[in-house]
Amino acid sequence: MTTLASRTPTTTPLSGLLLLCLAATWLVWGSTYLAIKFALLSFPPFFQMGSRFLFAGVVLMAWMRWRGAPWPNAVQWRNAAIVGALMLGGGMGCTAYAEVTVGSGLVVAFIAVCPLMIAALNLLYGVKPGRLELAGILVGLAGVLMLTQGAGFQASPTGLIAIIVACTTWSVGSVLSQRNLPLAPGATGFASEMICGGVVMLGMSAIAGETPHWPPQPAAVAAWCYLVVFGSLIAFNAYMVLLAHAPAGLASSYTFVNPVIAMLLGVAVANEVVTSFEWMAAGVVLVGVVLMLRGAKR
Repeated sequence: MTTLASRTPTTTPLSGLLLLCLAATWLVWGSTYLAIKFALLSFPPFFQMGSRFLFAGVVLMAWMRWRGAPWPNAVQWRNAAIVGALMLGGGMGCTAYAEVTVGSGLVVAFIAVCPLMIAALNLLYGVKPGRLELAGILVGLAGVLMLTQGAGFQASPTGLIAIIVACTTWSVGSVLSQRNLPLAPGATGFASEMICGGVVMLGMSAIAGETPHWPPQPAAVAAWCYLVVFGSLIAFNAYMVLLAHAPAGLASSYTFVNPVIAMLLGVAVANEVVTSFEWMAAGVVLVGVVLMLRGAKR
C-alpha cells in the first residue's frame, strides 16, 4: 500500500544506504503483490495477511523493547487498534482478497491512487491542494476509472469492490493516524499497528471460515516468509530511513515505481494478462501521482 512522505530530510546526498533503501522500497514492495498471489496457493487472504503482520509486529516490538523503547500506553494501543483495523485489516486484507480473482499487477496499479485519495481527504482538515496537485488528483482518478473498465476488473466485480474498499480504508486510516490518532513514537508505533491489524485480520479470517491448505505448498511458504522478512520488516524500515534522510518526493517515489514493477512481474512470472488499454490506464494513474507529488514538493 502507499502513504505520503512529509518529514523534512536531514541530509540530501544519495549515499549508498539511501540507494539501498530506494531499491528496497521500489523492488521489494513492488514484488510483494506477486508474493501475495503465490502465498494464496495455501493461505487464504485474511489468514495470510493477519499471520504475516502479527508475526512481523511481534518481532519488531520485541526488537524495539530490547533496544529500550517504552511500551505504548493505553491510548496509543487504542489508536493502533483503530488504525490497524483500517489500514491493515481493510487495506491489506481486502487487497489480498482482491488478488484471489484479479491479477496482482492490476491490483497495485489501482492502489497507486491512494496518495490522491489521501490528498482529497485532507481537504476535510483545510489542507487545500495547489493547482498542480489538483490536476494530479483529477488525472489519477480518470486513470482509475479507465482501469475499472478494463478486462481484469470487468471480469471480477467482487475484486473491484474489494480493492475500492482497500484503498478507501487505507487512505482513511493514513489520514487519521496523521491527524487524530497518533501512534507510539517510531517503530514501536508501527509494531503496535501491525500487531493489532494482524489480530483483526485473523478475526476476519475466522468469521469468513477460512481454512489454510495443509500441508502448505513450498511456494506458498516461501512467499509468506518473503512477505514477513522483506515486505514487512526490511522494506518498511528502509522507508522510514528515507522519510528521515531523503527529500519527500524521493521517499514517495515508490508510489509510481511499484505499479510498473508489479505489472511486469505479474506478466513475466505469473503469466498474468494485461491488455494494452489497462497498460494505458495504469500510465494515466501514474501521471496523476507524479503531478501530485511535484505539486506537493512545490
